[in-house]
Amino acid sequence: MTNKNQVTNIRATFKKIWGYDDFRPPQGEIVQTILTGKDALIVMPTGGGKSICFQLPALLQNGLTLVVSPLVALMENQVEELKQKHLPAALLHNELSRKKRKENLTAIQEKKLRLLYLSPETLLSPPVWEKIAEPAVEINAIILDEAHCLVQWGETFRPAYRRLGVVRKALLKEKPKGSKIAIAAFTATANPSAQKIITQTLKLENPQAFLINPYRSNLHLKVQIAWTAKCRRDLMLNLIKEHNQQTGLIYVRSRRQSEELAELFTTLNYKTAAYHAGLSPQERREIETSWLSGETQFVVCTSAFGMGINKPDVRWVVHFQAPLLLSEYIQEVGRGGRDGKKADALTLISEPTGILNPSDKQLRQFFLKKLEQQYDKAKQLAKKIPEQGEIAAISQQYKDGEIALSLLHSFGQIEWEDPFNYRRVDNSYAGKIEPGKDNQMNEYLRTKKCRWQFLLDAFGFREEVGRGGCGNCDNCLRRK
Repeated sequence: MTNKNQVTNIRATFKKIWGYDDFRPPQGEIVQTILTGKDALIVMPTGGGKSICFQLPALLQNGLTLVVSPLVALMENQVEELKQKHLPAALLHNELSRKKRKENLTAIQEKKLRLLYLSPETLLSPPVWEKIAEPAVEINAIILDEAHCLVQWGETFRPAYRRLGVVRKALLKEKPKGSKIAIAAFTATANPSAQKIITQTLKLENPQAFLINPYRSNLHLKVQIAWTAKCRRDLMLNLIKEHNQQTGLIYVRSRRQSEELAELFTTLNYKTAAYHAGLSPQERREIETSWLSGETQFVVCTSAFGMGINKPDVRWVVHFQAPLLLSEYIQEVGRGGRDGKKADALTLISEPTGILNPSDKQLRQFFLKKLEQQYDKAKQLAKKIPEQGEIAAISQQYKDGEIALSLLHSFGQIEWEDPFNYRRVDNSYAGKIEPGKDNQMNEYLRTKKCRWQFLLDAFGFREEVGRGGCGNCDNCLRRK
């Protein structure tokens, strides 16, 4: 347990760096859990102050804390804030100059850092791994920020996520006897199923769970049927006009859609921009900065935008098309109303038959077909790969080989011997790999009950809204 002097020291450091007299529940408990070397799973709503929960323990200890983060923009924002406070933090990613990368790798070796931000892929790259695995480099904790990305992306998009569970064991082999490394996973959205996947994949040991419900009474949820393509655009424009000059976000599901809509809005004299993974790092940073400063009123973006970017005064969020997963939806609407003031979240959907406007049905079929193709490749690879081998070699030999291995791992066919090698453990599922179908999002879009209550039920919280519902979503207002 943390003694009284330690608690005093924790609070004094917290006040000195961040200026607050005390923590918001359960920040203090999370800080103490990480400081005592215990594993933790934290589900905390966006804007809840989760970064402080792992930054403070890192600054109170002598060793290094690794923060595994999905996006360069997210890392840069947090590291820039820490550097402005003159705190020992750095980041590593493939967009850094060779000189800066070398400086940061040297800083690890010379023990000048307390926090190192990096992606799963960078963590598992040989030059970085060699440095952090050195016996003299003390690692206190591994933090997985935005841990829902492990569930959403780990199988079919960012396969390095699925290997994070063997990182601690591999590092401890290289460290002095008696070394301890805590693992803490932070996310704003994880239903009980996602919590189980995160816990199992990361091999968390009796993790302390901190589960805070995502309910925000100021965030008004609404779903509207768009009978035609023109109707969809008109409904979106109506909401933007209602929020005259106020900051917002429009989420779409493809690069082409973001560019087409941004072009439309530009012709209507709105200050906007298209944001997607096809832009250069510099273009993405410029759009983020312009939106944060208020120069750009809204961004037409794919799912990556906004993760970890704290802009309190977002007054509206439009889903031009609904995401496939409920966890994506709650992440994205969670960008709205972080200052506690009223914000609207509108989702537009096609009429159920798809006859008048088949775009939603076509989009869903496209993503499911792509997923099925990836599963088929994994099945074929399962018949060809050796009993054990190097992941890098399989990745070089077969297109999308690493993704196929991550799928096989999720179905229990292979195990990671360490972050760089696998071995076969089970052949019984070779012909039975099928893509899972998550119908929760569809159920949410069609539900007649309180939308917030539906979300809370789906994420494992009960009766947080109350029997009468939230009173603010479209379904509750309709009943009134």
